[in-house]
Parts: sequence; structure tokens; C-alpha cells
Amino acid sequence: MNARALAAEARRFTLHVLTGFAAVAAHYGTMAAMIAAGLAPVGASSVGFVAGALVRFALAYRHVFDPTLPVVHSGLRFAVALGAQALANAALLSAGLAAGIPTWPAQVGVTVLMTFANYAAYRLWVFR
Repeated sequence: MNARALAAEARRFTLHVLTGFAAVAAHYGTMAAMIAAGLAPVGASSVGFVAGALVRFALAYRHVFDPTLPVVHSGLRFAVALGAQALANAALLSAGLAAGIPTWPAQVGVTVLMTFANYAAYRLWVFR
């Protein structure tokens, strides 16, 4: 990979992380509200995940990637990727909780891990 391509990839990943903060704020804010309303942590995280995903798609399509596919096509691919991500999020959070990690540290760890997997899925398939 040449220097220009590497710089472009670094820029995209940086924007992915920065816009991810908005998605995480939506996810965690919704999750906190759901927990406060009495929903169990994994269920609350799943609801929050959807809120964050909507924010993520809008920002990623418009500001991070240079999609060659129409928004509807990318949206369908995003929905498929989202399903896999939601399952992975719930499974990893469940595993963390089962290992005795408190809810929020477990969710933060899952979020960090998912950041890299999500970027790869978005870059290589969703927003091609």
C-alpha cells in the first residue's frame, strides 16, 4: 500500500472512531435509560445497540466512507452486518458478565473489540 492510500485509510479509520463516539453515546445513553427502567443489562444493551447503529449508519455513509452503492443497497448490507454485530455484542457482553466483569467495563471492552471488526466489515463489504 502506498503512502497516499495508507493516509486515506488512516483518515477513514480516524473518522470511523470519531463518529463512533456519537454512536456509542446513543448506545450507552439508551442502555442506561433502559437499565434505569428495569431492563436487564443484555437486553438494554441490545436496544441501545440499535440506537447507536442508526447513528453509525448515517454518519458512516455520509462522512466516513466513499460508498459506490446507493444508500438502499448499503442499508441492506448494513442491516445484515448489524445483525451479526448485535449477536456478537450480546454474546461478548454475556461472556464478560458470566466471567464476573461488571456491566459497564464489560460493555466498554466489547465496544473496543467491535470497533475493529465493524470497521473491517464496513470498509470491505457494507460501503464498498
